[in-house]
Amino acid sequence: MSLVDSYRRRGKKPKPFPVTKPTDVEVGDGTLTTYTYGQDLYDAMLDAIGRAERQILFETYIWKGDEVGERFKAALAAAADRGVEVYVIYDGFANLVVSPRFKRFPATMKVLRYPIYPAGWKFYDVTRYGRDHRKILVVDDAVGFVGGYNIGTPYATEWRDTHLRLTGPGVWDLKRAFADFWNLNRRRRIGTSERPLLLETSSTWESRIRLHRNVPRLWMFPIRSMYIEAINRASTNVWMTHAYFCPDQDFVDAMKDASHRGVDVRLLLPHKSNHIVADWISRGYFSQLLDAGVRIFRFKDAMVHAKTSTIDGTWSTIGTANVDRLSLQGNYEINLEVIDEAFAAVMEEIHLTDESNSLELTKSEWEARDLHRKFTEMILAPLRPLL
Repeated sequence: MSLVDSYRRRGKKPKPFPVTKPTDVEVGDGTLTTYTYGQDLYDAMLDAIGRAERQILFETYIWKGDEVGERFKAALAAAADRGVEVYVIYDGFANLVVSPRFKRFPATMKVLRYPIYPAGWKFYDVTRYGRDHRKILVVDDAVGFVGGYNIGTPYATEWRDTHLRLTGPGVWDLKRAFADFWNLNRRRRIGTSERPLLLETSSTWESRIRLHRNVPRLWMFPIRSMYIEAINRASTNVWMTHAYFCPDQDFVDAMKDASHRGVDVRLLLPHKSNHIVADWISRGYFSQLLDAGVRIFRFKDAMVHAKTSTIDGTWSTIGTANVDRLSLQGNYEINLEVIDEAFAAVMEEIHLTDESNSLELTKSEWEARDLHRKFTEMILAPLRPLL
């Protein structure tokens, strides 16, 4: 199926899509800025790297060795050359196809390549198989970035994603998240070990901003619970955008229950994602969602890669976790939870903008789908617990 899908997409370029401009919202002593267009985000990230004075913490899942990837590599190397402490983490498996030349870094940079096979001799330990799917940038103590964007030229203009820039006390939570991962996975040598990344503890925190981390090694997966609890509390609306939607039945039941009690539940997905198997598996849930009154929108002409939700005009989340088993019960992930009406209003505006470029799936259209589609959904159903 993947080969057929690749052939069908060959030579086809994504079309332009509507986006919202970067928008600032003050929350406590900090500011949250949303980005829905990759080039805007990359400009802001590179500007922050260029202004760094003491420390840069950079973590990404995919880091392509193309024009955009080279710009980030050069900016990080230049910062290290002027005396800034530069720490870099990238996932080895996600970057298998990236040139080995690109993955050679200056000695002035501290680089942790999360291994392709992280279990080592403990092949029996399922907690060691998660991928590092996080995307984080922290510069000094001043600014942090987190969200769905990987690093690469296609993501700058061709993919619709959502990322967040934050200032204030929340930056410390991102720093701790990076440091904890670095110290948990830093490579060891015979007779010695790399120096751990030590951080001071922030004296303040913002109660309206909470950072949730999935940490497989510690068997911690709070992001799924965060979603289900928020959906269960919903009384007005639940608007969700996800690149890949392969939930467990409890997650689906929470959405159905919310719709049954009169909540406006909407799910926005790619019309065609970059993983056709994920698309077909997600469609296996459409019948029960549509029967419950959940509205399903399919973003057209480009890949929507965002992992966001907003509920009741007060609660929102932006992060790296998809709604699938790999993200919610397998990978290292990070999501920011924000309790703020002004920020929720921005998230609702983003969702409505995306809906303007989407096709709504009606129940009659779904019931009239071809027999081979129904057959494919049935054949792929056993894969749901794996994805």
